[in-house]
Amino acid sequence: MVGNGKFAGFLIGTALMSSSAPPAHAQATPYLGETVIFGMNFCPRGWASASGQLLAISQNTALFSLLGTQYGGDGRTTFALPDLRGRATISYGQGGGLSNYLIGQRGGQETVTLTEATIPAHTHIASGSLSLRTSTGAPDTNDPNGAALATMPATQAGPYTTGNRNRPGMPVVGQITLDATGGSQAHENRSPYLAMNWCIATQGLFPSRN
Repeated sequence: MVGNGKFAGFLIGTALMSSSAPPAHAQATPYLGETVIFGMNFCPRGWASASGQLLAISQNTALFSLLGTQYGGDGRTTFALPDLRGRATISYGQGGGLSNYLIGQRGGQETVTLTEATIPAHTHIASGSLSLRTSTGAPDTNDPNGAALATMPATQAGPYTTGNRNRPGMPVVGQITLDATGGSQAHENRSPYLAMNWCIATQGLFPSRN
């Protein structure tokens, strides 16, 4: 009976130890300088928010040897972590048919206001009207103010020569002012987004090169 009791106690203790042990993936040590997205609003112990803050080189010599000043800092006493707040990340280098990007390089804008140089070439159509008074009746006044040219009887002299003399037409020249349109507001330049928490490992394994 005693022996069996000791054996049962050993099994219970072993089971308790096994059930309280964290899963293997929870004990995985990150690489120093590794960046990870977390769903909570804080970074775990050994991690720091990727918010561009300055760290002392004297207290983070290993991390400084990996990051240098490519994200900021004076390189003598401080260096900066990458600032991923409100930014999307891309791989550095040059892809096929794309621009070349240096590591740590920033770019892009949340909104853009178009200028005359950036809008597509286009035309505007303006329309107007010109009203000319005419008459086919006999003349009844010699005051041209508000009157129209009339047909003179054949026996009377007229102010113009009748018949087609092949005279060229005269262009009518004037100005038309178009009302301004548009609001000169910047347009949205961002893809659909979801804000999460980027953290960088300040403690961990020093990564070896391949």
